[in-house]
Amino acid sequence: MKALRRCVATVLEWMSVWLNYGLARLLGAFFPRISTWIPSPGLGPGALAQSEPEEWTTDQALRTYHHGDDRETMVTIQTSTHAFHVDLQRLSESSEYFRGLSQSSMRETCESLIHLDHVTSSTFHNLLEFYFNHVFKVTPQELGEHIQVSSYLLAEAFLQRCLSALADDLSPSNCLSYLSLADSIACAELKMTVFSYLSRNLLELPQILRLLNNEERKDVVNLRIQGERHVCSLRKENLTSWKDPETGHARHIFTLGEDGGEWRPVSELPFRADKWCFTTVVLYNYLYVIGGYRQRMRRGWEFKMASFRYNPFTHSWVTTSPLIKQRRHFSAVACEGCIYAVGGWYLDSLVTPDSNTALYTAVECYDPWEDVWRFVSSLPLTDFRFTMSLSHDVPLATTLGHCVYVLGSIQRTGEKLLLQYNTRQDSWSELLPTLTRADADLPTLYFLGATNKLFVIGGNNSENVVTSFCVQSKKWGQVHRAEKVAYAGQGTLADEHFFMPSIQHNSITRMDLQTLSVTALPPLPVSTRYEATFHLHF
Repeated sequence: MKALRRCVATVLEWMSVWLNYGLARLLGAFFPRISTWIPSPGLGPGALAQSEPEEWTTDQALRTYHHGDDRETMVTIQTSTHAFHVDLQRLSESSEYFRGLSQSSMRETCESLIHLDHVTSSTFHNLLEFYFNHVFKVTPQELGEHIQVSSYLLAEAFLQRCLSALADDLSPSNCLSYLSLADSIACAELKMTVFSYLSRNLLELPQILRLLNNEERKDVVNLRIQGERHVCSLRKENLTSWKDPETGHARHIFTLGEDGGEWRPVSELPFRADKWCFTTVVLYNYLYVIGGYRQRMRRGWEFKMASFRYNPFTHSWVTTSPLIKQRRHFSAVACEGCIYAVGGWYLDSLVTPDSNTALYTAVECYDPWEDVWRFVSSLPLTDFRFTMSLSHDVPLATTLGHCVYVLGSIQRTGEKLLLQYNTRQDSWSELLPTLTRADADLPTLYFLGATNKLFVIGGNNSENVVTSFCVQSKKWGQVHRAEKVAYAGQGTLADEHFFMPSIQHNSITRMDLQTLSVTALPPLPVSTRYEATFHLHF
């Protein structure tokens, strides 16, 4: 019977908490700054536990806070069960609420008695301990109530300290409760703390993100690019063996320090292999490494299809769904919240491509929320073929708005042809005119990128060539000559600067698209062979 009564009592207690919480939400809707200081549900069973009486509850001296200054203005603050005697001037320096009272002629100030009966005494005691004695002793189970009180009293420093503690305690099981609490007490700082947690774990918590409205989801996504942006590099293809001393060291993401001094490894690639071939793409400030690596089978070796996602905020890797097609040297771009894989050829073929090497026309689209690849409309390669290359992804691709753009050299004529894929209509079209040999001596294509227009960078035996294409006017821009640099790998654009690996510089080079001047960044820790360059926010 005792066990039954205890069970019934527990159920009734939980029902009471939920009813009180619902009442608090209802009151908050009509009286936003009035609260019963009920802990938010889901914050842990400790919210219901009653702590043992502390010494301050029975000793008036321990509820007196002053600095011994003759100019002190002592007031009595009555909370739920205990009264505190506090230096109002010192407290007003820490709380806008008390500052307003100290500067007013309200009855509370004149009588030196302030009623805060709706504030629990233990919470107010912790606030005073923080401001007067620099002691913070709020447990995770108590954070909800302390955040409510500090928000109500406009005690900014104490609120920020509580939010700092909360940031370390947020989890999938309690973040929605705190988000609900933030809305009920109109606390923007608490909401931002929860949003920051969700943004750092965006794709790890899809079930929670789906519960937010569209504007909230946009805010959470945008927070992922608020950190410091860094140039990063990894070896996207390695065909040497374990006997090469660099093979193990090359299995890292390298990032350039904030001062631009030297590269440092930030994470090791999440597989063990001596030969691999991947394409990289950044979506929502996650790095996707898509392709495959060699592994031993019963009958020799074969390439295993693989795809991984790296979160720069948590430095963690997760395995994601591999491509449907076994691609090598393909292009991958992010557009409208999805990833598109275009071109490439059969992964297991390690020989140099020739005129007989077939380019994949199938295009795949990846949904990061569902972790699923699907086919979309294929490349419209009918009466022509794109020239193959072992030094670059084929065909080159980029995005602008809601469209994917593909650039390649037509084998038969050497013309440069742009194709446009409309992601909303799932349709391809050719962008004419083509760029002919008469327009630009451009036998080799290095890079296709986009700002407000498409940028094309290529080269010939004597110089590099930079030109552009305006999508609105369907016109090619002026052809510019630049310093001869043999680029190899995967490049990126940022703030009118082009970054791409250069074997001759044994590093990443940076080109200013306005002046076309080229600068070599510090040498990479490993030899530059076939690297991918990208930007991540940490």
